Amino acid sequence: MSTLEARKRAATASLIPPGNKVLSRPPQPGVSPTTLTSVNSESVPSHPISNAAKSAELVYRAYAAMADTFAFDADLGLGGKLLYAGELGSPSRDLLLAANIAGAASLAASADPAAQRLAIREGVVDFSVTSLEEALRILKNEIRKRQPVSVAVGADPLHLVEQMLDRGVLPDLLPLSVHDSPFIVQGARLIPDSAVDMAEFVTWSVDREFGRWMPKVDACARAVIPAEDHLRQRWLRLAPRYLGRGAQRLHGVWLSPEETTRFRAAAEEMMQGHSEAAVRVEIRGGLFG
Repeated sequence: MSTLEARKRAATASLIPPGNKVLSRPPQPGVSPTTLTSVNSESVPSHPISNAAKSAELVYRAYAAMADTFAFDADLGLGGKLLYAGELGSPSRDLLLAANIAGAASLAASADPAAQRLAIREGVVDFSVTSLEEALRILKNEIRKRQPVSVAVGADPLHLVEQMLDRGVLPDLLPLSVHDSPFIVQGARLIPDSAVDMAEFVTWSVDREFGRWMPKVDACARAVIPAEDHLRQRWLRLAPRYLGRGAQRLHGVWLSPEETTRFRAAAEEMMQGHSEAAVRVEIRGGLFG
């Protein structure tokens, strides 16, 4: 089973930042005003949007940490690199999604058919196969083209590692949970715990017409991030393809306080030019404090 082709056809984007005031435009006759809301993150209860924001931040942290292990190519990111994520499950989910966004190929394993089905359904992996041989046929092709792909093998992770060693399959990236892996002595690099500690994760969402409004708000975010910041520009462009249904309504990225201020100002200015539209744009930041 595969979700790779569906992803390649996907082209949507959505995200959220902090504060307490609501900026609104004078209402037009018969039309609700366009509003820009800044929400105090600490007061936001658990709901689908806040859960999606938390998930996006976790994946972004894994993405940024992964990009710290090798040089990040302007066009291909980590294309051509292979991540072995270990056991397929919640701990590896963020890494597998981050690897796809970063452009790397990735491999995981689980002997649990239910875990494999869930990973396919949620878009965490593109293919679920029964053997390392099948996985390698897929991986070799995409690694050669320096394109992202994620594959789950229906096998016990320890048994899969033994097979990889026998076949001379050497991953480039490993999670910290396998710090004693035999792959390390062969040159594989451990992904650090977190590479982001100097900025806030800012998210934004709209309450309707996502296809119309999210690209406009995304453009405001891209405009405050330097063009040469390939890591964050790539994230804004590709993350919505991989983060599931929640990303249709919500997008986010790490911004410095100064960038966040400029982003809010740009979003407000954009909305002033569309005062006739009945849409609510909500910006949040720092869900993890």
